[in-house]
Amino acid sequence: MSTITKPQAHLMFWGATALLFFGFVWIFKGVLTPFVLGIAIAYLLEPVVGILIKLKLPRIAAVLLILLSFFIFVAGVLAFAGPPLAREAAGLAESIPGYVDQFVEFLTPYLTSAQEKFGGDYVENLKTFLQSNAGKVIQVTGGVASGLASGGQAVVGFLTTVLLTPLVAFFMMQEWPRVTAWINDLIPREKERMIKDLLSQMNAKVSGFVRGQITVAFFLAVINAEAHTIADLNYGFLIGISAGVLSIIPMVGSFFGLFVSLIVAWFQAGELSYVGIIAAIFVAGQIIEGNILSPKIIGDSVGLHPLWIIFALMAGGSLFGILGMLLAVPVAAVIGVLVSFAILQYKASPLYKKSPPKAKPIKKSVKKKVKKAAKKAVKKSTKKTAKS
Repeated sequence: MSTITKPQAHLMFWGATALLFFGFVWIFKGVLTPFVLGIAIAYLLEPVVGILIKLKLPRIAAVLLILLSFFIFVAGVLAFAGPPLAREAAGLAESIPGYVDQFVEFLTPYLTSAQEKFGGDYVENLKTFLQSNAGKVIQVTGGVASGLASGGQAVVGFLTTVLLTPLVAFFMMQEWPRVTAWINDLIPREKERMIKDLLSQMNAKVSGFVRGQITVAFFLAVINAEAHTIADLNYGFLIGISAGVLSIIPMVGSFFGLFVSLIVAWFQAGELSYVGIIAAIFVAGQIIEGNILSPKIIGDSVGLHPLWIIFALMAGGSLFGILGMLLAVPVAAVIGVLVSFAILQYKASPLYKKSPPKAKPIKKSVKKKVKKAAKKAVKKSTKKTAKS
């Protein structure tokens, strides 16, 4: 009967734990969003609570003060940014057909020339394609607005999230020391030091992304929105905020903001000088982000490749929707740390290291020569001792 070795037992245990976690998320994904958001807010604000506790403030008072300040700040941002964002989104949806006509008019001479040379109906095909897709965008925007206005399950889910999230965040922040002590108590004693080191690396990557990247994205959203509004770009506030929010995913926000703003600038003014001004605004924003914001706020703590983040977000979204996207980056950071640890273990194992060369057997003739030399050395030493 075959026996299970200790490494196999560890692998089976952690594999079963991972399966149970993903199974739990899959079964209860419809109700987990406010709990995940609450835990994320507690994780985000816990260091500030720790600072207030060091200043001799009771934990419950520190939690209430920080949590109320956070939600007042969020409500203020939404109250300030919500109305102009809604207005510009509606205006952009109305302007899309006009942009399509301008784009087709700009390309018509080139398409007509190609049509005369190669045949076909490029102009009408392009116009039909663009207008149909523009219609889809308008339908989606209108559908979302009407869905929110008419109530139903989406509104109930939204209200549930809004009401439950602060409650979950409060209890998690209040019970944070007990939760961390409980987790530490579950760590296997034999591998305690190694597991705590891995958990420390995971915490550095997740906190670096959650706290650092979100802070950078917020500042970029403010900078881009204000700069585009000052430059009088149509829908500049919407484009700047969207680019800043999307910069949570490195590089994505920059490409999106630059691409959309240049197109809108061209349709708005039709002058390369104005397009150059808008491009310069984005370049300045990226210089500020790359040389000031990211080094000061994030540093080298994240260490997650943009492609890995994009893949994690897409995979999480396809599996679990919004909940999967919320869990994607922490899970990606954990997997990254575990993969790095597994690679180090593999490189330290005999599977990777080159086995040392086997010692060649000593020939008999060599052995005889060594014996003779040893005998001569003994005789010489005995003669010297006798003379002395």
